Amino acid sequence: MKGDKKITLTEKELPTHWYNIVADMTNKPLPPLNPVTKQAASKEDFLPIFAEELVNQEFSQERFIEIPEQVQDLYKIWRPTPLVRAYGLEKALDTPARIYFKNESTSMAGSHKPNTAIPQAYYNYKQGIKRLTTETGGGQWGSALSFAARYFGIDLKVFMVKVSYNQKPYRKLMMNTWGADVIPSPSELTEAGRKILSEHPNSSGSLGIAVSEAVEMAAKDPQTNYTIGSVLNHVLMHQTVIGEEAILQMEKAGAEPDVVIGCFGGGSNFAGIGFPYLRKKLTEGKQIRVVAVEPQSCPKLTRGTFQYDFGDTVGLTPLIPMYTLGHNFEPANIHAGGLRYHGAGAIVSQLLKDRLIEAVDMPQLETFEAGVLFARTEGIIPAPESTHAIAQAIREAQKAKEEGKEKTILFNLSGHGMIDLYAYEQYFAGNLQNYTIPDSEITCSLKDLEKII
Repeated sequence: MKGDKKITLTEKELPTHWYNIVADMTNKPLPPLNPVTKQAASKEDFLPIFAEELVNQEFSQERFIEIPEQVQDLYKIWRPTPLVRAYGLEKALDTPARIYFKNESTSMAGSHKPNTAIPQAYYNYKQGIKRLTTETGGGQWGSALSFAARYFGIDLKVFMVKVSYNQKPYRKLMMNTWGADVIPSPSELTEAGRKILSEHPNSSGSLGIAVSEAVEMAAKDPQTNYTIGSVLNHVLMHQTVIGEEAILQMEKAGAEPDVVIGCFGGGSNFAGIGFPYLRKKLTEGKQIRVVAVEPQSCPKLTRGTFQYDFGDTVGLTPLIPMYTLGHNFEPANIHAGGLRYHGAGAIVSQLLKDRLIEAVDMPQLETFEAGVLFARTEGIIPAPESTHAIAQAIREAQKAKEEGKEKTILFNLSGHGMIDLYAYEQYFAGNLQNYTIPDSEITCSLKDLEKII
């Protein structure tokens, strides 16, 4: 082993500002639309369920937004996260590529999600909000927000996608330990949940359905606000502390990535690692590839349509310009629960439309094969979501070997899989399979969307 395996930062080097990529985009994202009038949504459309400062950030075009001091102090519980050279993985692959990963699994929730959970809870606390609602897929977001809400003394209800609620009982227990009330979605507690259950009594749920339930509950109570773990602009911006740290750490390692990789559900960890490097591409002309990796069973970026669509299943949210499979799309019950979302955020969608980023879809079995190899060479059992980024990093490293070229690869390890071991048990038992969505199913899901774009 040569050189430093782990590169960290001093406390003085920690980011003090979030990066807002919208400031540097030539083609700005199209505006969200009011779901009733179909006119461009205003801040007032978001204020009934979101904290005011988060709404300001959602509409902001400032390049950098200062991180509040109290949020910076809480970040220091686990930040900076290590940048690690994956020497063991490189050796196993016998590749000339240099592989680095940003280890976001070191947070209290075991993932990148506290990067936005803490500021969202903070701004709601400053506004005097007493209760929050949210959705969660694999449970990483719900866990992170449960800690943040408890720290600021705010009650929290989490609508957890039913398939993940049943597959990941220890995520639910994490949330309970931090004081959150966790409800399997779809539920009987909301009109949205009851509607879905009346039509599909055996529904295993989806992030879109869980969003509908959480938004509905927040909208009915002025003391309750809604929070979201991905997709929206302010959420992606909070995550850029990942990439800002990575840039400094890679400089310390004397390297710059040729390709930056993140798994993709709604876009938060992908944006976190990728957007600061896209700044180099947009403002400095750097030729850095930034790749989003989604599950083959939920391929909105690779097989979806760029169209205005709802962020939830029932249609309570503003319409967002996104690559989508349709808000009624219900993905297969894969174990990467955090990636089972029908659409992509407006910023990521515009970047893909402008070919500033790339997208690939990945079969489930290849991701688990990659996750096991990573665990056996680097010692960290990755979350099923993160295995998608690892699988793409392996593809890139193998291509470098085939071409006989050096390449520097950076990927985001968005979370560990210590609470997802049931998924690995199913993999070792041969009970997992790949899911490829027929074109006819995507066409059917999209046919009812109003053609606004």
